[in-house]
Amino acid sequence: MDDTDEPRAWTHHGTRRGPDLRLFQVRFDDLENPRTGEVLERLVLETPDWVNVVALTPERDVVLVRQWRFGSRSNTLEIPGGMVDPGEEHRAAAERELREESGYTAQSWRYLGSVLPNPAIHDNRLHMWLAEGCRPGGPPELDPGEDIQVLTLPLAEVLEAATDGRIEHSLVLCALMRVAGLRTPGTGAPGSV
Repeated sequence: MDDTDEPRAWTHHGTRRGPDLRLFQVRFDDLENPRTGEVLERLVLETPDWVNVVALTPERDVVLVRQWRFGSRSNTLEIPGGMVDPGEEHRAAAERELREESGYTAQSWRYLGSVLPNPAIHDNRLHMWLAEGCRPGGPPELDPGEDIQVLTLPLAEVLEAATDGRIEHSLVLCALMRVAGLRTPGTGAPGSV
């Protein structure tokens, strides 16, 4: 496949606002399919960018949070993360979310990049961070809608949990995949950050 075979951009003919659902602002775009010429209404959920943090202690354990997720109606094993507040830089949001959800702070930060969480309907990005030298800095500062258990596990065990199904959150898996792909200079070993 060459570049000429790629799908073309759809022409935008208008936008209507839908309901504001606190975390999401509904938007309906009228878009023309370049293949057929038909104008179709497409749903977009506008939402702030998100962050998540792979937080490593000096012992190379990963700081994890276990919390009840309303959508899946289950407890999930995750890394700290959340929404970027209006006007906030994503690194500042990562630092804040790590502190609020786990009580940990970090000595150093490394940006792991970003992904599109669900480009079919979301307009935002997830920014992933590696925080190293993490230590407890105080108690978590949980929101009223949170009930979180904080735990640490060795990095190798967390990477195993990512492959055997114990960690199911797709955005957590993205960040762990980035960390697993890092190489320590001189060792070449994957996941040996």
